Amino acid sequence: MLPARSTGGSGALDIARRLTEICGSRFARFAGPADEVAGRLARWVAVPGGTHPAAEVLRLAARHDLTVVARGAGTKIDWGAVPERVDIMLDTGRLAGIGHQPAGQGTAEVGAGTPLRAVQASLERTGQRLALDAPSPGATVGGVLAADEAGPLRHRHGTACDQLVGLRYLAADGELAEAGGGAAGLAQARLLCGSEGALGVLVSATLRVQPLPASRVWVTRPVWTPLEVHDLVRAVLAARLDPAAIEMDLPAGAGPRPRDHRAESMARHPSMTGRPSTGPAGAGSLVVLLEGGPSDVAERSDRLRSMLGARATVARSAPSWWRSYPFAPGDTALRLEVPINDLHAAVYALRDAAGAPVPVRGSAGLGVVHAALPGTMAPDRVASILVAVRSVLLARRGRCVVLSAPPAVRRAVDLWGELTGMARLRAVKQHLDPGHRLAPGRLPGGL
Repeated sequence: MLPARSTGGSGALDIARRLTEICGSRFARFAGPADEVAGRLARWVAVPGGTHPAAEVLRLAARHDLTVVARGAGTKIDWGAVPERVDIMLDTGRLAGIGHQPAGQGTAEVGAGTPLRAVQASLERTGQRLALDAPSPGATVGGVLAADEAGPLRHRHGTACDQLVGLRYLAADGELAEAGGGAAGLAQARLLCGSEGALGVLVSATLRVQPLPASRVWVTRPVWTPLEVHDLVRAVLAARLDPAAIEMDLPAGAGPRPRDHRAESMARHPSMTGRPSTGPAGAGSLVVLLEGGPSDVAERSDRLRSMLGARATVARSAPSWWRSYPFAPGDTALRLEVPINDLHAAVYALRDAAGAPVPVRGSAGLGVVHAALPGTMAPDRVASILVAVRSVLLARRGRCVVLSAPPAVRRAVDLWGELTGMARLRAVKQHLDPGHRLAPGRLPGGL
């Protein structure tokens, strides 16, 4: 546990003055009420204008034994454990931009503070994209990497970390390091993925780019139960249709298949207007995204619609819930990972433990989904649900992680569950941040 620093009075003013000298008068200040990390307030905020000033901020922190937590857009600032202390919040908003890449290179170097949507807009003008669709609106590239966040496209292309070619980051002492250029370098770069800034401050990332697909369609099939999702996903994968994504959405209100004849009749004769269908009342959705050339996509979508039956619809735009999480601010947000053949068992276990259906959404084709428990649920109740679900997942080589939760729940539950590789993570933390100054306590085991 890091001791609290008493840097008060003239000492605090000296730190503020030095941060102003490094970053500029408009880009350094004492922290305000909104400058917190999972509820832990910062003391100062620094917004360095480049790699060198960012390194100077870290060197200043090292000299005064202050902690540093990096922040991008703040879309996932409440994910993970509460840091033990936040002295300096290093805002990466000015570490932004897209580097020039030779034509045909197939990669792009992007500043860590660059919003992902800005990168996509820039690449789109040249007919390219990053195969990334993180659900957090406004997320920066650095934030996506630091949280190892991924959206529906992970089914075909993997996470952002899977698409890394190289990475530049600042170590805790301010030294600039580069990783990439081979298997060993990529392995080092990917150590920082999902590290929540606790192993290094990301400066820029070089990622693979690809041509924009000429055609995209979303094929939607209403579903009522996790077992139905399981059977349909197996059929889609066996059909070798090369889907770009397979997503499911099971709202809390999803229940048994309707028996009302009129509802059944409407479901059997869906509209084919090209707009996404919301499906029958009380139903969830299984949605398959197909990408490629127009004729190829049309042929595959016809095959898929025929396989899924009369309830299936085809649209040129995504459903409203696509690329979004099922939880709202204040909920207890969960991520479940399990082999796809056992995903239905995991969802049933969560429902049984909670005593009712809970909203579940995510990549059914990979067995990575998110779920939400109400923020009003008592902490001991959340803890008992986690124990029950994790006992089912453990036997199936799965895991359940609490991404964020109300303060009382955070204090009462184990966010991570059983973890492997802790000895390696501890060794990496000790090597890259021996003073434990970067986001101390954010990682499992209090690292």
